[in-house]
Amino acid sequence: MKLTVVSAVILVVVFVAWPVSAGGSGHEEEEDDTKSWFPLDNLLSLNYYDKSCPNFEKIVDTKVRQWTKSDPSLGPALLRLLFHDCGVTGCDASVLLDHEGSERKSPASKTLRGFELIDDIKSEMEKSCPKLVSCADILAAATRSATYQLGGPYWPNAYGRQAASYGLNVLDLVILSGAHTIGKAYCGTIQSRLYNFNATHGTDPSIDPKFADYLRRKCRWAAETVYLDVETPVVFDNQYYINLQKNMGVLTTDQELVKDPRTAPLVQAFPEQPAQMFRHQFAVSMAKLVNVGVITAEDRIGEIRRVCSKSNSRPY
Repeated sequence: MKLTVVSAVILVVVFVAWPVSAGGSGHEEEEDDTKSWFPLDNLLSLNYYDKSCPNFEKIVDTKVRQWTKSDPSLGPALLRLLFHDCGVTGCDASVLLDHEGSERKSPASKTLRGFELIDDIKSEMEKSCPKLVSCADILAAATRSATYQLGGPYWPNAYGRQAASYGLNVLDLVILSGAHTIGKAYCGTIQSRLYNFNATHGTDPSIDPKFADYLRRKCRWAAETVYLDVETPVVFDNQYYINLQKNMGVLTTDQELVKDPRTAPLVQAFPEQPAQMFRHQFAVSMAKLVNVGVITAEDRIGEIRRVCSKSNSRPY
C-alpha cells in the first residue's frame, strides 16, 4: 500500500510540473510560452518588462543580493511576506500599504519583515523605469531571487497580470508549507504548545518529548526565535518533511499535516524522493501562488504605485 501511495504522488508531481530551473546554477530564461502556461487571453507574460524595463531582473537580483548578504534571514522573511500578501486579498502588494486600517497594521502582520528592501528596489526601479513596474511584481521577483540565492528553485514569474485565481490544491498546500525548511519562528508563537496545550498546562503530546525539551531550552522568552527546520536550517531541502514524520514540527500547523488524512500521504512521500523533486514542485506551486488574485490597470482598479507603501490616489 505504501508503494502505491508513493507512486501516485510521483505521478501527480510529474504531471503538474513545467520547465523551471532548480537552485545551484545560472537561471537562463526559457523561450516565452505564456499561451500554454497562462491562458486568460494571454495577458500574462514572462517577458513583460523586456522592452519597457530591460534591467528589471538585474535591479531586483542585485538589491536582494546586497541586502541578504548583510542579513541572510531576509530570504525566509520575503517568502513569509509574499505568502501573507497572497493569502489575504490575492497577490496585489496590499500588504505593503502603510496606513491606518491597512493589512500591514493588523496584529497578524506585526512580525513581517522585508518592507525596507522592497522600498529600496522600488526607489531604484523608479530611476530606471519610472511609473512602469508594479510593487506586486517587485515583491514576487524579490522573493524568487532571495529563495534562489538560498538554494531554492527559480520559478517562472509572469508579469503584467490581470485579476486571476489559479486554484491551489492539497499538493500545493503541502509543498508551500515546505518553505519552512528555512527561516525562524518567534518563540511566542509556540509557547502554548510547550506549556499550556489546549489549556491543560501541559505539552502538546504530538511533539517528540526530546524535541519538546530542546524547544523549551531554546524558547525561554517569547521574543527569542527558533529555526523551523532544526536539522538543516539554512539549506533548502526536503528535511522539513522528515522532521514532521519524527514529530519535530515546530508550528502546530506544520504537525497537523501529518494528522490530516488528505495531507499525510504527501508528507510521507516527499522524504523518500530526491530533494531535487521537492525543489522542482515548489517552483511549480509558487508559480501558481503568485498569480492568485493579482490585478493590473486592465481591471481599472490597479495602479503602479510610485511608493510601495502608499497609494497614488490616497491622501496622506
